[in-house]
Amino acid sequence: MNSTFPQDEALARIEAKAAPRGRIAVGGWIGYAIAMRANPTASGAGISPGTSRGTPSGIPPGLLLDARGGAGARRRAVGRDVADGTVQWKLAFVLGWLDIKLRYRGSVLGPFWLTLSTAVMVASMGLIYGTLFGIVLRDYLPFLALSMILWQSGISGLTGDACTVFLDAEQIIRSVRMPFTVQVLRCIVRNVIVLGHNLIVVVVVFAIFSAWPGLAALLALPGLALWLVDAVAACFLFGSICARFRDVPPIVASIMQIAFYITPIIWKPAQLGAHTWWLPMNPFYSLLEIVRGPILGTSLSMHQAAVLWLSALGYSALLWFAAWVVFSRARGRLAFWV
Repeated sequence: MNSTFPQDEALARIEAKAAPRGRIAVGGWIGYAIAMRANPTASGAGISPGTSRGTPSGIPPGLLLDARGGAGARRRAVGRDVADGTVQWKLAFVLGWLDIKLRYRGSVLGPFWLTLSTAVMVASMGLIYGTLFGIVLRDYLPFLALSMILWQSGISGLTGDACTVFLDAEQIIRSVRMPFTVQVLRCIVRNVIVLGHNLIVVVVVFAIFSAWPGLAALLALPGLALWLVDAVAACFLFGSICARFRDVPPIVASIMQIAFYITPIIWKPAQLGAHTWWLPMNPFYSLLEIVRGPILGTSLSMHQAAVLWLSALGYSALLWFAAWVVFSRARGRLAFWV
């Protein structure tokens, strides 16, 4: 006696007609609409052979899965994620703004408490280290104020947030189908807002000591643009690694603390004398100086500027390469790691 049901026979006939080698049609697409139920209309529509870039017709896009696999499929998935997330930049901006509002909910000064604490720290450190290094406060305090804020609210602060960019968005990632790039842009928006608040301290210090940079400060715009590009790569890289290995964020925090002391932030590069040649080997110095130098009016020769920018671009390229490799392999697993 034949124990099969008519529905099973119909399903088998449809699958055989749509994809002779199982449920995988030409082009590597899996038609889950056919695999789950025998739809009489599906046999008429079928799964037309798709090209390497197209999708098969007759099946809703939400029920299709790209099964072509390999590094190429992962690269395409990352490209779609970045493209779709960039289109939703308004959503990322709103989420980042809400993060700031919720963080200081119920506070009188709100995020300006951070600005006030930064001002107190800069003033106290300027008095202490200016006396220890024997530097005139008029020359030292603008340098210290700008360096501390670019480091804390820029490089160090963003690196710390990049480690938890996907962990902090655990509920959204688990419940809503959304490009991971939205969470990356959300993190960047949040840090840009904090940086904007703290720049008030720099403006006040520059006004007190009449240290206005003039139009030369516009030369810092390319450096800021490179910072934004590197911020995206850092979020993809550290966010993916830290989602899998929860011990990495404290390690990164320790490394950033060490980098704070070996990077000219509280001390000036000129204090090294003839040993300034090794500074471009420090990636944090190169990235910091391409923004800080034009604002402070630091004069560099063509050779020094070329070395500074080449090192900054080289470190950025390495960062993006590592981010691309890691995120392309981790993207499909992030929802299970967070």
